Amino acid sequence: MTDPMALENSYGAHNYHPLPVTVATAEGVWITDTSGERYLDCLAGYSALNFGHRHPALIAAAVEQLGRVTLTSRAFHHDQLGPFCAELAALSGKDAVLPMNSGAEAVETALKLARRWGYLVKGVPDGQATIIVADGNFHGRTISIISFSGDAEAHDSFGPYTPGFRSVPYGDAAALEAAIDETTVAVLIEPVQGEAGVVVPPDGYLAAVRSACSRHEVLMMADEIQSGLGRAGATFASSRAGVVPDVYVLGKALGGGIMPLSAVVADRPVMDVITPGTHGSTFGGNPLAVAIGRAVIKLLEPGELQAHALAMEPELRERLEPLRAQGLVGLRVHGLWAGLDLDPALGTGRELCEKLAEYGVLAKDTHGSTIRLSPPLVITTDELDWMTERLSLALKALAS
Repeated sequence: MTDPMALENSYGAHNYHPLPVTVATAEGVWITDTSGERYLDCLAGYSALNFGHRHPALIAAAVEQLGRVTLTSRAFHHDQLGPFCAELAALSGKDAVLPMNSGAEAVETALKLARRWGYLVKGVPDGQATIIVADGNFHGRTISIISFSGDAEAHDSFGPYTPGFRSVPYGDAAALEAAIDETTVAVLIEPVQGEAGVVVPPDGYLAAVRSACSRHEVLMMADEIQSGLGRAGATFASSRAGVVPDVYVLGKALGGGIMPLSAVVADRPVMDVITPGTHGSTFGGNPLAVAIGRAVIKLLEPGELQAHALAMEPELRERLEPLRAQGLVGLRVHGLWAGLDLDPALGTGRELCEKLAEYGVLAKDTHGSTIRLSPPLVITTDELDWMTERLSLALKALAS
């Protein structure tokens, strides 16, 4: 049999640089490769697998729906969409849900929603709407989104770029408010910057952003695609700062690691600027995806997974802190999410992830010597111990 990795390298586009691990099966927090080696998954599909691989309740929902209907398009009603929208609205405390597929699609939807709201409700002159974003952001890789990205790899050589965005330093509420003018319709912000390395803003920052948006009649849009749905130790990372945005942008874990499913969630005065023909998607809100989404919501409704992630935050920090002596020069923990900065003298983040894989842990590097740890929320303290032991071994191996 031809090696699947070799086929991918030969025929696949080289838009990723994966670790040399070919996954064959997975369950819970564990992955098994084609040779039978087991790995602890500490990436969890960039938080798409918050509930672990093949969670029984999610698989059951998918299998049941596969036997009924998988796609109708939005040209017709189907019996899963209404309940999904109602249940997600209740979970978020909002009135209306616009389902899409990928996270980037949800962000694009939010950008369109904000601009249209600005013209039809706020009264910004047509074609002049501006949206404020933060330096170091990551919201996806479409043309509009990379237009306000500071990541050269994502941004460069893809112009001309979409205008209408202003970027300010992340964590600087004064700079953000100073950037607001009569054309500003929204602020798009990550409550915690995931791709940047799990960057947590200063205390009071999100509350100050909320206050500035309210004073200036500007929509606060929280991109919770990675940070939401339990990852940060709460249903929404914004809530840990006591903040309720005008718009939630959701994805990743909403599809349970089975189907792409994203959503923009807002109240009616904002959402109702979207009317028939102004936005849509053939697969957005399809029966299979939202049946799984409903099962995801049921897992989140009791709050137990969120509470577990919050309780594991000090456990994770306690285990990682001693590793500073082995070459970690920076450490940020928020819920079941950690950003680790490796001393560049020891190696790159990629080199640390390669070494970790040799010891049975899968993680992902980002930006030079930084790696992220985001295991499924069902991880146990024993598995955290196992992960930390392997991380210690990997650091020692890099230093030798």
